[in-house]
Amino acid sequence: MQQDGNKGGSTTKLKRCLGFWDLMSAAIGQIIGAGIMTLLGAALAMTGRSVPFAFMIAATITITQFLPMLFISGTVRLRGGRYTMAAMLCGTKLAGAYSIVYIFQNLSISMYALSFASYFISLLGIGSEKTVALVVLTIFYVLNYCGIDKFAWAQNLIVGFLIVALAMFAAVGVTKIAPNYYAQSTFFTGGWMGMLQAGALLTFATGGATCIIDLSAEAKNPVRDIPIIIVTSTLGVAVLYAMISIVAGGVLPLEQVAGKNLALVAQTIFSKPLYVFFMVCGAGFALISTLNSQMAWAPKPTMQACDDGWLPAGLASTNRFGVPWIILGILYIIAVVCIVSGLSVATLGSMCLVANNVALLVICACTFRLPKICPEEWAASKFKISNGMLKLVSLIGTAGCAFNIWFNFIRLSYTLKIINLVVVVGALIWGVVRSRKVHMIVSHEKA
Repeated sequence: MQQDGNKGGSTTKLKRCLGFWDLMSAAIGQIIGAGIMTLLGAALAMTGRSVPFAFMIAATITITQFLPMLFISGTVRLRGGRYTMAAMLCGTKLAGAYSIVYIFQNLSISMYALSFASYFISLLGIGSEKTVALVVLTIFYVLNYCGIDKFAWAQNLIVGFLIVALAMFAAVGVTKIAPNYYAQSTFFTGGWMGMLQAGALLTFATGGATCIIDLSAEAKNPVRDIPIIIVTSTLGVAVLYAMISIVAGGVLPLEQVAGKNLALVAQTIFSKPLYVFFMVCGAGFALISTLNSQMAWAPKPTMQACDDGWLPAGLASTNRFGVPWIILGILYIIAVVCIVSGLSVATLGSMCLVANNVALLVICACTFRLPKICPEEWAASKFKISNGMLKLVSLIGTAGCAFNIWFNFIRLSYTLKIINLVVVVGALIWGVVRSRKVHMIVSHEKA
């Protein structure tokens, strides 16, 4: 039985101070990560210099998968972010299952800290990977502990330098493209199948913008800003990536760059000072912008899960800066344990990959229920479409998720497949068993 959420859930007390550009920085920072540095070389090996087209395919797949979320986030403020989507559309038991899957999803916080540490050591040749990872993790934990406004200030600065570094790579590199760039033999090297495989792979580099849905409770105007930012940030980053990929595949012979990261081309096109700037503000900031962004949005859905009774309510307590310090602290401790235990970056990134996409699929499949759940808000929404079109959107999003689930599942090792299946089944069992003791709060509201 649902109750009125305006009587004092913890997410109602969050500071609503994030404007359009704060949310844009969070989205861009989450999208631009290790993917552009590491996956571009693999995509070049699959399809040659056709990678710019593969990025457009990736952006299309990504937006298709996220399409239902645009209509949901453009209709109501979602105080618990994507958890609230599951609660309002999919029912109590599946909301409980999502609350567990979501916790496992945030193991990736340690992955970004470890990735930065590995990169830092390879660039400077000094330090311990675990020590560097713990230091950078602690810096951003303290920053986010001090308030969402401090996060936004730092994120805007980091993303500003990141965009400058990547744009510089594209602008300088395009003047040094080899004369034989358009040789027919260097395009579509893997045929149409190679092109599609590259596009599917690059969804890892273009996804991430929907993280800002989890900041809905702290946004000034979420129903206006969030859908626009999800689309524009995804397409904008995809276009920037496409320009970078032209340089990555066009300066040196294709066989030299296929399967390699951007550092090789950066060394070729830049002077030493510009190379250092690119590696620090491009590659390095790509990783810490994602880490900072995730530490800001990750606690919010769990706060709402605590309000609803899936987890102890006391965990959602906020400090004097309005930050859920206990949940943030738990995420920090989990990340520290993952770093100290020596889990590999690849393992951390894949432990809940399929499980998270299954949760997203269920939300997409239930999006057609939005007019029934929020009739007044849907009637007033700028994104309102006919019920038939909404069902089509729901179907398209579900199909996009199914494609992503299958692609991710077949590439996992046997052990990681089992881990993902165990997480899904365990989460469903938790949702069924615990549902008898929860008292769900309405955590969506008119904005």
